[in-house]
Amino acid sequence: RTQAAGLPWWTWGLPAAAALIAAGLLLTARRRTTAPAPDPALADVPLEITGLTKRYAGATDRYAVRELSFRVEKGQVLGLLGPNGAGKTTTLRMLMGLIRPDEGEIRVFGHAIRPGAPVLSRVGAFVEGAGFLPHLSGRENLELYWQATGRPAEDARLEEALEIADLGDALARAVRTYSQGMRQRLAIAQAMLGLPDLLILDEPTNGLDPPQIREMREVMIRYAAGGRTVIVSSHLLSEVEQSCTHLVVMDRGRLVQAGPVSEITGGSDTLLVTTAVPLSDPVVEKIGALPGIGSARRVDEGLLVRLSGATSNELIAELVRLDVPVTGAGPYRRLEDAFLTLIGGSA
Repeated sequence: RTQAAGLPWWTWGLPAAAALIAAGLLLTARRRTTAPAPDPALADVPLEITGLTKRYAGATDRYAVRELSFRVEKGQVLGLLGPNGAGKTTTLRMLMGLIRPDEGEIRVFGHAIRPGAPVLSRVGAFVEGAGFLPHLSGRENLELYWQATGRPAEDARLEEALEIADLGDALARAVRTYSQGMRQRLAIAQAMLGLPDLLILDEPTNGLDPPQIREMREVMIRYAAGGRTVIVSSHLLSEVEQSCTHLVVMDRGRLVQAGPVSEITGGSDTLLVTTAVPLSDPVVEKIGALPGIGSARRVDEGLLVRLSGATSNELIAELVRLDVPVTGAGPYRRLEDAFLTLIGGSA
């Protein structure tokens, strides 16, 4: 008599596996259906972050980012600043949907950010040095990257992105012949493919020399000039001061201050006085010796005067008495000075 062969051992777990798969699909479906609805009031706002909090893995009272809130408008170039450990990179990773916040939310054009959120197609990002195939030209690398996204070729807006990046004849050369600066600009061009409404750049000037940094600054300004928005994280404060319109300063995961660059750098005991003609050394020395004046020195923009008891009105009155052709005067403080004041010198 022939006995029926027993079922293989691995079939015993099929019902349990099927149940687990079904549960996973159900959970995924529930997550999708419970995603916050778009906020029509924010449909034209590139970014609004509210109460964003992220704890360190396994910790209940140690925070990488804590209760962070700020808003970015169209056409702004926003600098994200903070010392090491301030939470800048964690914030950018949450913004790009790479990690989930523990609390709070991020909305891009009114849509809540989640891993794989459709609105992320309106976001371009340069976070780490992009990997290029060295034997292919710059243009071939960009075309290959766009093909890999599965989006229509006409949506790449390749020529427009290349015009902004200003790569010139280098596009036809193999990437292995590129300098570090050219590779960096090619990576920025890759992030700009499709001309995303929100462009995120994390330390885009790393490894660049001063002329290349200046070129990168011009690329960012040109990109935002079309009404698009750029968020840049950088440790080069002088460069941020020249390229950004607004700032968000973070320290120990929290927001310290946010606003226009001019507002954050304002408020100083040093005045920048502009004059119709350059002043002679004797006149500058005479100004520096006035009562209530700490020092006076010439700069390209005019005259820097540090007040030491005198008011700005008293200074202007003295300059008029000395027949100094004053055309303007206002507070002067470098971003570096303001930044160190805001974070208490912990950078």
